[in-house]
Amino acid sequence: QRSCGVCTYVHGSASIRAVEDAYKVRIPKVARMVRNLIMAAQFIHDHPIHFYHLSALDWVDVVSALKADPKKAADISNSLHPGRKATAAGLQKVKDRLANFVKSGQLGPFANGYWGHPAMKLPPEVNLIAVNSYLLALQKQIKAAQAMAIFGGKNPHLQSLVAGGVSCIQDLNPARIGQFRKILDEMRQFIDTYYIPDILAVAGFYKDWAKWGGCTNFLAYGEFPDAKGNPYLPQGVIYKRNVGKVGKVDQRRVTEDATRAWYRSKGPYHPYRGRTDAKPTGGAKPNTRREYSWLKAPRYKGQSMEVGPLARVLVAYGKGHKDVKGLVDYVLKKLGVPVAACFSTLGRHAARAVETKAIADSMVKWTDELLANVKKGDLKVAAKYKVPKQSKGYGWNDVPRGALGHWVEQKGGKIKNYQYVVPSTWNLGPRCRRGKLGPVEEALLNTPVADPKRPLEIIRTVHSFDPCIACAVHVIDPETNEVRKFRVS
Repeated sequence: QRSCGVCTYVHGSASIRAVEDAYKVRIPKVARMVRNLIMAAQFIHDHPIHFYHLSALDWVDVVSALKADPKKAADISNSLHPGRKATAAGLQKVKDRLANFVKSGQLGPFANGYWGHPAMKLPPEVNLIAVNSYLLALQKQIKAAQAMAIFGGKNPHLQSLVAGGVSCIQDLNPARIGQFRKILDEMRQFIDTYYIPDILAVAGFYKDWAKWGGCTNFLAYGEFPDAKGNPYLPQGVIYKRNVGKVGKVDQRRVTEDATRAWYRSKGPYHPYRGRTDAKPTGGAKPNTRREYSWLKAPRYKGQSMEVGPLARVLVAYGKGHKDVKGLVDYVLKKLGVPVAACFSTLGRHAARAVETKAIADSMVKWTDELLANVKKGDLKVAAKYKVPKQSKGYGWNDVPRGALGHWVEQKGGKIKNYQYVVPSTWNLGPRCRRGKLGPVEEALLNTPVADPKRPLEIIRTVHSFDPCIACAVHVIDPETNEVRKFRVS
C-alpha cells in the first residue's frame, strides 16, 4: 500500500487482488461491497481535488479575481445551478481574504500561478467564483476522506484490507453505514451544485482546448465488480479513437519496455518476467543520448495507451453505458461541441467530472445493498484459503488515475518476483524500442506555447493527466540544452 503517499488505497487493493488471484480466493459478497464503497469514496475524494486544487489554477487567474464585482459574480454563480445561494456579501469576504493574502506577500496555495498570462481567459467575476469553490472544495475533501476511513479504519493508508476480504466487521452496522451515507449525500450535493457546473463554466471559455492534448489509443481495466464479477465501469481497449469498436483486454498482452529508460533490463517483458534494475546502482553509466527517463514504457499489444478517466469514459460510452453515455451527451450539448472534442485536454477534465457523478450516484444503491445484507445478518467478511507451494497472480484496479496492475509470483511461501505497472507510468512513459511516443509525449505535440519561459499551455495538458510522478517530468530547451524550472500550482 505504501508504494505511494498520494494514492491512499489503490495499491493495497491491487496487491490484495493479485494475492487472491494467485491463491484462487473468492471473497464474500459483503467484502466486495465494502471494497467497492471504499474505492468509490476514493474517486469522489480525488477527482474534485484534481480539478480544484491540482489543475484549476492553470485556468483560473486568482489575482484577476481582485477586480471582480461581487454582486455580478453572485448573479453569475447562482445562474449556474439552482442550488447555489451565493451572495455579494459572501463573495466580498472571499475577495477581502484574497486581498489580505496579496498584501501580506504570502499567497499560500495561490503563490505559484502564472497570473496575468495571456492564455488566461476567464472574466474577473468567474475567477472569483472559482476561488470561492476552491476554498469550499478544501472542506469537502475532508468529508470524503472521512467516508473512506469509516470502513478503512484510517486515511491515508487504510488498514481494513486482508487477503480474502476485509476486517472491518465492527463497522458493519446501520449506524456506521448511516454515517457513510450522510457524507455521500453531502458529496453528491457538492458534485451536482458546484463541481459539474464549475467544469462547464470554465470549459465554456476554453473551447479551443478541445483541439489540443489528445491521444490515439485508450485502455481501461474496469472497476467496481458486481456479484458476477462484471465491473460497473467496463473493461476495454480503443485503437485509433474508434470509440464504436471497443476490444477486449487480455493481461497477457501487457508489457514494459525500458529501451529509453535508465534500467539494465530492457525488454519488452510481461510483468511476470519484469525486472527493475537501475543502471546507476549496477555501476553502468546511463546513456543520456538514448535514455531519458526513470519511467519504463508500458505497452498493450505493442501500442502506447492513455489510461485514466477519459479512457474509462470513452470505453463506457462506446459500450453504450446508460449512466455515462447520458452524462457525456449532456456535457457535449451544454458546451456545444462534438464527440471529437473528448480527445483533448479539455476532454480529460470533463470525463473526470462525468465519471465522478456517475460513481457518486451509483454509490446510493451500493450503500443500500450493503445495509440490506447487514440487516439480514450477512456479516461474512473474509474467506479462508491455503497458500500453495507455488503460484502467480495479478490484480487489476482501475483507479482515479487509471489502469493499475500488480503481478506477483511466489514459491515456497516467499515472493519470487513482484512488479506493478501504474497509471502514471502508462501515461508518462517514454518512447519504446519501436520509437512510439508515450501518451503525454503524444498529447503535447503541436501545442501552441505563447511564452516558452512561462509554458502554461504545457502545464495544462500535463496536469490534465493527474500525474503522480511529478519528479519524472522535465522540460529541456533543445536550443540551449538548458533544463528549465517552472512553477506549478
